[in-house]
Amino acid sequence: MPDCPYLQLNDPKLLRQMAYVDGKWISAESGAKFSVIDPATEQEIGKVPEMNAEDVKTAADLANEAFKDWSKQTAKRRHDLLKKWHALILENQNDLATILTLENGKPLQEALGEIKYGASFIEWFAEEAIRVYGDVIPSPVSSQRFIVVKQPIGVVGLITPWNFPNAMITRKAGAALAAGCTVVVKPGAETPFSALVLAELADRAGIPKGVFNVVTAHENVQQVGEEMCTNPTIKKISFTGSTAVGKLLMKQSASTLKKVTLELGGNAPFIVFDDADIDAAVDGAIQSKFRASGQTCICANRIYVQSSILAEFACRLAEKVGSFKLGNGLESDSTHGPLINKEAIEKVKLHVEDAVAKGAEIIIGGTQRSGNFFHPTVLTGMTQDMLISSEETFGPVAALYKFETEEEVIGLANATSSGLAGYFYSGDVRRCWRLAEALEVGMVGVNTGAISTCEAPFGGIKESGIGREGSKYGIEEYLNIKYINFGGL
Repeated sequence: MPDCPYLQLNDPKLLRQMAYVDGKWISAESGAKFSVIDPATEQEIGKVPEMNAEDVKTAADLANEAFKDWSKQTAKRRHDLLKKWHALILENQNDLATILTLENGKPLQEALGEIKYGASFIEWFAEEAIRVYGDVIPSPVSSQRFIVVKQPIGVVGLITPWNFPNAMITRKAGAALAAGCTVVVKPGAETPFSALVLAELADRAGIPKGVFNVVTAHENVQQVGEEMCTNPTIKKISFTGSTAVGKLLMKQSASTLKKVTLELGGNAPFIVFDDADIDAAVDGAIQSKFRASGQTCICANRIYVQSSILAEFACRLAEKVGSFKLGNGLESDSTHGPLINKEAIEKVKLHVEDAVAKGAEIIIGGTQRSGNFFHPTVLTGMTQDMLISSEETFGPVAALYKFETEEEVIGLANATSSGLAGYFYSGDVRRCWRLAEALEVGMVGVNTGAISTCEAPFGGIKESGIGREGSKYGIEEYLNIKYINFGGL
């Protein structure tokens, strides 16, 4: 690995530069590799295998062999191994956070928060493993008994993004392994090391070979994704990423009628009424909008503020945004890091320039600093014809829109094909119930800007996805329901 003055791991063996298949650290069959880049310095961190469709097919076959035994293990046995994995993740959380920051860019404290959040899914699903219940159905025939059991679906392909390179894997893999499935993980090409360190710790925890596998790809990502979706050995796909890619993967998965779980793009409304606690709303907006420098699928993309308090809200928000410290996430005083790459920077610049050209005003920020850094931005005077109104920015831009009435803002909030998350602040309990039910989203934050937790179901409606992750519902995505009729009694 090239010299990296920032990288000081307690256990350097955690930074793996090979794929992990069937309990072995391997290269691509072709020998090809690709570079992983630190978005803060734009320097190479290391290289990982450039795998292709044949590599994925091999991994799927080996995962299928492992499934034969893993699916027959007792729920208690799977629980125990997942708990060991969880303990090792927490034991090594500082190193995992350092690796995450190095390849993703988010500040170290935020990365550490993700590691703990990600670990919570392993613990949660370890405990759900022993609570997968069936049913006994009263039979209308005296000589028959009706039983319902739940069984693991099989080998699962997990395709995960770069923005939460730890937690997006644990949220899926924790549920899959708890259910008795085996997995082949294809992490975001920008952030493979966070996936590979999870594989190293799974190995140390004693999770059997072939149960948790990681394949890496960058240039070959399309063929790898297609192989995962069309390979009949893989029985389910779980994907987090853009709506466009999700639609493609769903289409490809139809060839084998795979079960799919899709967590796709959002265009979250964040609504502030004039009866809200403004300071609390400002804090909630910062929490929702600027986490991970705005690179989250549930972050506030359109901030609607009732006209009578818009000026005050904008002023207070800009004041707090002005206190942010933009810098390398490994520097202790940085509050916000870089965007992931130049493409992300260009999209943010396009959205800001489009808004300004159509009449928006920049209150603070609005410019690229250098490299992959973009100054956190607040815009006012937003209108529905601007790109931000219909596209997910995925960057540190708080776009403020004015509204007058509750009826008006509900219409504006729902005027999108997305339906992942929505937020609003109000002091009127009756209004809170009305809005929570009226917003066309899968998740609602009422007087809070933070909604993600392992105990609650995560997912969207409309074009923001299918299925749910986390919570008691998450494990059901990896189970088949089987009805058994005992006759002749």
